[in-house]
Amino acid sequence: MLKPLTRAGGRRYYRPEDVALLARIDQLLHREGYTIRGARQALSGKGGAAPSPVADSSAPAPSVSMSEEAEIIAAIRILRRHLETIRHRLADALQD
Repeated sequence: MLKPLTRAGGRRYYRPEDVALLARIDQLLHREGYTIRGARQALSGKGGAAPSPVADSSAPAPSVSMSEEAEIIAAIRILRRHLETIRHRLADALQD
């Protein structure tokens, strides 16, 4: 379903519609618990799933520059590492 434009040298160019589709796929798979097959059916309209606000193309998309997005992703990765450290420390404390 996702078909980004391909530039010279095989580089992929993702348009805003592609990014919106990726966000919808992420939501279906990781937040709503769909299987890959179920997500495909929901996106093709065969799944009978109610449309999500993420898939609504009439709603204005938040404007985030690529550098801001990269900073957000980096911050989330750091937070994840901290949370994993805390989880391991708690598990070790509970075993003692």
